[in-house]
Amino acid sequence: MSEISGSMPGDQVMIGIGALFCLVATYLLLRFPPAFLPKDHGRAFAVNGALSKGKTRGVGLIIVSVFLATGLLFLPLSREYIIYGTLLFLMMLSGYLDDAAKNPWSDYKKGAIDLIISILAVANFVVNNSTQIVFFNRTVTLPVVVYVILGTVLIWVSVNVTNCSDGVDGLCGSVSVVIFLAYALIFHQQLGEAYTGSCLVFAAALLAYLRFNWSPSTMLMGDAGSRAIGIWVAILAMKSSHPFSFILLGLVFILDGGLGLVKVFIMRFFKIPFLKNIRFPLHDELRKKRGWKDVPVVMFMIACQIVMFVLTGLLNLLVK
Repeated sequence: MSEISGSMPGDQVMIGIGALFCLVATYLLLRFPPAFLPKDHGRAFAVNGALSKGKTRGVGLIIVSVFLATGLLFLPLSREYIIYGTLLFLMMLSGYLDDAAKNPWSDYKKGAIDLIISILAVANFVVNNSTQIVFFNRTVTLPVVVYVILGTVLIWVSVNVTNCSDGVDGLCGSVSVVIFLAYALIFHQQLGEAYTGSCLVFAAALLAYLRFNWSPSTMLMGDAGSRAIGIWVAILAMKSSHPFSFILLGLVFILDGGLGLVKVFIMRFFKIPFLKNIRFPLHDELRKKRGWKDVPVVMFMIACQIVMFVLTGLLNLLVK
């Protein structure tokens, strides 16, 4: 069963109410956070990492929980959406357990969890949707096996580049808001009411979070939040029938966090000094070597993301 895709005025009103509910509920729960949330220990190798010590960490648990609860209350859901929501919760939970762990999980353990959840998400997609993709003005139907492989790569990459970009107050949350709004506005016809509504609800939750995460922050979403954002953005890219839209709409995260992953992979497995003079994530290059403060870094990233938003929208109009 696929999601309800018709444009019903009642659904639109419920989505608007849901977004407002999510904004207020997230704000209140973050304003009075539960005592069990972990505290950040500071990051030894990150620029200004010691400044995060003692801040409430892992509030992605609250952000994602309110997002999912709001969806159940206000969005026209389907079995497919509910399965995605379950996988989103599992991705968030794995990040939260890592945030709360005394000793951080290994990259291999987290990578294996990401891979399993990614495969399950793509399997859910191919069971409920066509494997047709749109590339510019061409429509191509991929073999199911090929789509599963490429979709798994898309989700895994999205989760990890988003996670790697979450290193400056306000950066991951604000850029993600622009991405969610972009998908809601550009691909609303392809996404339908439920997934378009989820974009607005997730953006509302992140706006509430930014009240506490803008520099100087008092809270960090941690892996619980960034990894959850990553999987949902990838799901939206697949549901839009334009999976390559992630290259543009996710470009800030790809360049900021993704190039660092490529650098580590090449240096670790091939012993090649790839981009050895550039510090990654790129936001650390700007702060450490260029002397930028946190807020200018975030504003620069937001501006770049808005450019990608406009460019994607224009390309979508030109190829219709």
